[in-house]
Amino acid sequence: MPDTARRPNPWIRRLPILAIAVAAVAGAFLLRDQISFDALAQHREALLAFRDNNFALASLIFVLAYIVIVAFSLPGATVATLTGGFLFGMFPGVLYNVGGATVGAIAVFLAARAGFGADVAQKIAAKGGAAARLQQGLHENEWSVLLMMRLVPALPFFLANLIPAFVGTRLFPFAVTTFFGIMPAAAVFTSIGAGLGEVFAVGGKPELSVIFSWPVLGPLLGLAALSALPIILKRVRKEA
Repeated sequence: MPDTARRPNPWIRRLPILAIAVAAVAGAFLLRDQISFDALAQHREALLAFRDNNFALASLIFVLAYIVIVAFSLPGATVATLTGGFLFGMFPGVLYNVGGATVGAIAVFLAARAGFGADVAQKIAAKGGAAARLQQGLHENEWSVLLMMRLVPALPFFLANLIPAFVGTRLFPFAVTTFFGIMPAAAVFTSIGAGLGEVFAVGGKPELSVIFSWPVLGPLLGLAALSALPIILKRVRKEA
């Protein structure tokens, strides 16, 4: 029997990441107005009533919806985070938001790694040069680099899910650093969502730029610098 008959079709393992890409493009056009702050404001009374009458079911539906939004890179992740705070408060709102985002990120990571990431990582390592040295450096400082990527909101969330898959990052560090790394920013947005009742009462909109204000961004940068400390110490010892 020829090898091609025994070898699985590579496009089968690429189907999940291709489906995510198609859903992301379609969602950008079709769901832009459906998952928005205005939609939340319009349906807030119905959402609150459903939560009050079916708390466990509302919690499950919300977390599953958040996972789908992140996994398929749909628009509305910020609105979903605000909704988590609005419906469930700081706790369990933060837990729901962080848990849903982490599971969704893991789904994207696994789909990208199975589809193209493993091949890209092997080609980078085999080719050598600057890209391979960068890949090796990321592997040597995996935990610190991944944590910094999550703590500092410099990269879009979906890129922070894809890049590790293309450089051969392991799943466990990716999952753990995602869960704990997004927690500070998620707490800020969840707290904004928890105060949306007053915002709705005056017909206003939340001030989301607070994440880039110094009182919020400063501690995030401090945590990122702390996560970079092992890299610095390792470099100093190597030079010594």
